[in-house]
Amino acid sequence: MLNQVTAIWKFRSFLFALVRLDLRLRYKRSWLGGVWSLIHPITMAATYVTVFSGVLMLSPAEYTTMLLVGLAVWGFFRECAVSGCLAIISHESYIRQHPLPFGLYSLRFVLGYAIQGVFALGVAMAAVAIDGHGENLRLMWAVVPALFLIFVTGWAVATICAFAQVYFHDTKHLLEIAAQILFFLTPIVYKPDLLVSKGLGWMARFNPLNVYLELVRFPLTAGELPDAKMYLKGAACTAVLFVFAVAIASRLRKKVVFYL
Repeated sequence: MLNQVTAIWKFRSFLFALVRLDLRLRYKRSWLGGVWSLIHPITMAATYVTVFSGVLMLSPAEYTTMLLVGLAVWGFFRECAVSGCLAIISHESYIRQHPLPFGLYSLRFVLGYAIQGVFALGVAMAAVAIDGHGENLRLMWAVVPALFLIFVTGWAVATICAFAQVYFHDTKHLLEIAAQILFFLTPIVYKPDLLVSKGLGWMARFNPLNVYLELVRFPLTAGELPDAKMYLKGAACTAVLFVFAVAIASRLRKKVVFYL
């Protein structure tokens, strides 16, 4: 595991160059450029607030804050899983020329989506301040460990999905369908209490995404620290996925080129 991270750090200049290239190409010839990273979560939140705030009996301001945080975390995980499937396939030419660590290719995608997620989270923080709960931002220090866990988990998920796509080319299509289903099973557009009241609390308890959501959302919306058990659950889930991703990369890195 340490060797993998050390090898990636050795080629960090190459990695950052690829990330910068992705950002330039993503907004190439666009009038608004990176502003689209702000427009997307705002328009999505506005749509959901218009439709669901009255149904869920929540004030538009409260619902907007909750929703923006949820969409920022969810969007990062979704892109890491779905778009991460292309991490190895799209780098076939590099793989055939140089034995770079495979984690570098998935990290290229994850860093790009992390930057986009930071913009989305910034919009959520602005909504917290506008809503009159700016004092909640003093707990941002409690959100930082959660963001680290989310980043490492996203990297692990992207690496796992990248190898799965090489051996099973329908992985990306299946993940797109699964993401649509999981979006509504995860308390993103509604509070976890709604599931509990309907006798479906187990869906929130056994959904690892809900752990990461609450670690970020609870300090910003409730102005309180999450339970220590939530941090332990998040750290345990991250550790398992990261070790699994390293094991897959170590075992398959010499064979994967024959399947490209």
